[in-house]
Amino acid sequence: MKDTIEIRWHGRGGQGAKTAALLLADVAFKTGKYVQGFPEYGPERMGAPITAYNRVSANPITIHSNIYYPDYVAVVDDSLLETIDVTHGLKPEGAIIVNTRKSKEEITAMLNGYQGEVYTIDAKDISVKALGKNYPNSPMLAAVVAVTGVMEPEVFLKEMRASFEHKFAKKPEVIDGNMKALQMTLDAVK
Repeated sequence: MKDTIEIRWHGRGGQGAKTAALLLADVAFKTGKYVQGFPEYGPERMGAPITAYNRVSANPITIHSNIYYPDYVAVVDDSLLETIDVTHGLKPEGAIIVNTRKSKEEITAMLNGYQGEVYTIDAKDISVKALGKNYPNSPMLAAVVAVTGVMEPEVFLKEMRASFEHKFAKKPEVIDGNMKALQMTLDAVK
């Protein structure tokens, strides 16, 4: 892992992109890394495009701005590819991870000539199978961890379970469903 990994998330309000960025920061912090996780808001309404960011480093992070040249981009809603240049500033040695049912070839054609790695994951299908509803943020979070290598999958799962147990102490079915979604995604991205 290089010194600092920068990730930009694109989603729509209510899909959990902000939550996923904050969860990634939380679990990375618990593993001893320096982290930043923050959203950038436009119109604050359900369905409006939102952007969130992560920085994860082995050293203190001294920059405090949006991320303009990310190593990785996570797209929680593939309809954003039609209206937003999600690859803007994305480093070619990085990667983009898109939640979609479309093929990698179909998605690549929509990425403005981006030459880096492209990963697709059907986060909706995974979340419906694991949770019974479309909550794409847990699968997308696991996909980001798998693609970036920001932490070992076993450590990620352990820290996420602890986080879910704290947050959903009275809803064990939510814990189990989210853990299943994480594991299914890690298996799918391999």
